[in-house]
Amino acid sequence: MILTPTFIILISVVFVLVWRFVKTIDNRKWLTLLVSLALTPIAYFYVLYPMINIFSSYHHEKYFNAEAWKETPELRFEMLNNIVNDSTFIGKQKNDVQSLLGQAEWYGWDDNIKENSKDKWNYNLGYKPGALNTFQECIELEFQNNTVVSLRTYQLEKTFE
Repeated sequence: MILTPTFIILISVVFVLVWRFVKTIDNRKWLTLLVSLALTPIAYFYVLYPMINIFSSYHHEKYFNAEAWKETPELRFEMLNNIVNDSTFIGKQKNDVQSLLGQAEWYGWDDNIKENSKDKWNYNLGYKPGALNTFQECIELEFQNNTVVSLRTYQLEKTFE
């Protein structure tokens, strides 16, 4: 386990809260300390940590991997920052992109020709974890002369039919 400043602060806050709660039950300091030390990790990992995961949009990030992209499409959002920040696909040819990402899932709308363009490839990245997240992450690659010139990310709202 990596001890980050955020983790140390959160575990300290949980310890103080557990200490104050246990102190209302018994005033013996040695007993309060032992019970608080035993209950703090339990309270952190079974109460606070799940609440943080439910109500925040934190997610793990991974480097782009073509095999993982094809095998687990629901976890593609984990590779999004790597793709965007490193400009992984800018300058690549259509056939290279197709071999890495597969066939485009849908084509994007082009206002110039008033229809879907085969030069705007869109891919679904899945939903970021979180109880309050209703948006599906998507990425659009735009081609000019069979070469990726731009990359755009956007979100689609989840609809229930």
